[in-house]
Amino acid sequence: MPRTILYISYILAWVDAHYKRTGRWPNLNAGRIRGTLDETWRRVDSALRIGLRGLPGGSSLARLLAEQRGVRNPSCLSRVSSKQILAWADAHHRRAGAWPTSESGPILDTSGETWKAIDHALRLGMRGLPGGSSLSRLLAKQRGVRNIQRLPRLSLKQILAWADAHRRRTGTWPVNNSGPIAKTAGETWSGVNAALQKGRRGLPGGSSLARLLAKTRGVRNPKAPPRLSVALILRWSDVYFERHGAWPTKNSGPIADHDGETWAMIDRALAKRQRGLRQKNSLFRLLRKHRHLVLRQNYLAQGR
Repeated sequence: MPRTILYISYILAWVDAHYKRTGRWPNLNAGRIRGTLDETWRRVDSALRIGLRGLPGGSSLARLLAEQRGVRNPSCLSRVSSKQILAWADAHHRRAGAWPTSESGPILDTSGETWKAIDHALRLGMRGLPGGSSLSRLLAKQRGVRNIQRLPRLSLKQILAWADAHRRRTGTWPVNNSGPIAKTAGETWSGVNAALQKGRRGLPGGSSLARLLAKTRGVRNPKAPPRLSVALILRWSDVYFERHGAWPTKNSGPIADHDGETWAMIDRALAKRQRGLRQKNSLFRLLRKHRHLVLRQNYLAQGR
């Protein structure tokens, strides 16, 4: 038997009833239409597309819902522009205090737009966009937002300038965990250190922040302290004696004019034959051997 004629008003009534009952708008896979003899949403969609049962054709269930109920049609999305995307991004930033990413979810005050869909359209050139871009690239270009996928190149000269500024401002040299780099767009000392180590962002690799500062600014690198020699230790000991009238012990604290060195470190390096020292020794035995004329009296006076 021929099927009854369909009217748009009938279809919309079924649509509204479906939404009221389920909380969702129907699609062509939604099955049978409740309250009818044997109608299905797929048959209705076919009739709308082909022009069956009195319908003009050239439409679809999705298009009908978009036109009559404002339901977002993924197959026929409206055009967007970079200007509109930037306006949404600015509103997101004002509201959230951060710039959106492709994972930021729905775009507020829009009809079903999401940041992932916008990123997709920017990449593939959909919805009137030229393609070959992305949300992060657009924000980097138009709003100066740091794009972690395309970070600017670094140079040793720039890193050293930042390190010198850090030293002037804080009185100390930066280390890996010194946090953000002042007056930069999102740079951190840990990020710079990683680039130096792994050869990223135009750097050769095989270095580190500590090694760079040790080489170019003479900053002590705890993981690679400078080599020692007996002659050098004795020279420092003589200077100590001239200043204090007594010979140093392992408990004498920092060594003046030698950033980061302590007499305890010297004694440990002698005991463990580290830092270029070949013979197992101690600060006490070294000074007893090479400065024996006054050493015994000095240590006895200090209760050593």
